[in-house]
Amino acid sequence: MGPAGRPAELGPGPEAHYSPSENLESIDVQQIAAAQLSIDMAAYVLSDGKVIEALTGAAERDVVVRLYLDRSQFEQHRPQAVTPLTALLAHPNVSARIKDEGSLMHLKAYAIDGKLLRTGSGNFSRSGLAQQDNDLILTSDPATVDAFETNFERLWARARNLDAIDH
Repeated sequence: MGPAGRPAELGPGPEAHYSPSENLESIDVQQIAAAQLSIDMAAYVLSDGKVIEALTGAAERDVVVRLYLDRSQFEQHRPQAVTPLTALLAHPNVSARIKDEGSLMHLKAYAIDGKLLRTGSGNFSRSGLAQQDNDLILTSDPATVDAFETNFERLWARARNLDAIDH
């Protein structure tokens, strides 16, 4: 950990982590907790309670959170009652859109404050982050983070998106 409980700065290259030998959930929670301005997340699955709590905590700190979700997985994991996910989606600092049609939105990535990119194969689910064989890659390379943000803006602007809160 760096000063004031913030994660240490990444070195010059990417940082790789692998589950199940490492708990990727704790790495995601730590990174999300460090956000100060924004989180842009593309999530095929978003069902992990601790990640949802960390995103809610970020929103409570006035971090702007944008979630881009896959329709099939959103509908499969969408709770019918008030849950941490429905509370997150209803938070005023959170915007969520769902890819409506076409092939899967299969990304499992987020950018924090436009300075850090997390990507990898693990879904934001308990099994994906702690039990399955998956990877999590962190990088602070400006060109790589910018490329993700440019792609995220393209995804976010798709005409066939649905607003998650109204869906």
